[in-house]
Amino acid sequence: MLVERIHHVAYRCRDTRQTVEFYRDTLGMDFLLAISEDRVPSTKDVNPYMHVFLDAGCGNVLAFFEIPESPPMGRDPNTPDWVQHIAFKVADLEILNETKLRLEARGVDVVGPTNHELFQSIYFFDPNGHRLELAADTSTPEMLARLHAIAPEMLEEWTRTRRPVRQAAWLHNKEFAEPT
Repeated sequence: MLVERIHHVAYRCRDTRQTVEFYRDTLGMDFLLAISEDRVPSTKDVNPYMHVFLDAGCGNVLAFFEIPESPPMGRDPNTPDWVQHIAFKVADLEILNETKLRLEARGVDVVGPTNHELFQSIYFFDPNGHRLELAADTSTPEMLARLHAIAPEMLEEWTRTRRPVRQAAWLHNKEFAEPT
């Protein structure tokens, strides 16, 4: 494979300090570095910015840009809030539940835990309006192998019909049974 891992994922923020403090203090991310320039390196456009990088674990880096001379932040009004989000893996359900309580104690509204059968997760928003998810895996290797095997068939049917496909409906059954 050409790609080794994600180098970093970058989003916009309203206030760099508030963003760094949120991710550092609520999710324990280390503030790695900051870059600030008058010109965009790739385009040479004049657009002063602050670019910060946070350690999201295992070599993953989450970055934010504050660009005060650009129009205010917005989002795609045609995309539901639940679609665009950043999901972070946590070690287990205990950590997930402890984090939910810690977030709520800080006044953060939290949805969940939600059982996705492969994992359980909680959802909340950062100070910039970015939806975040923390997920604790609950799947088995057998479940993942079956899902991997049927993924091409599911994609093909979805492409033809643009309707929900049912090859993985067994996932939501109480038993790990053969699909009907």
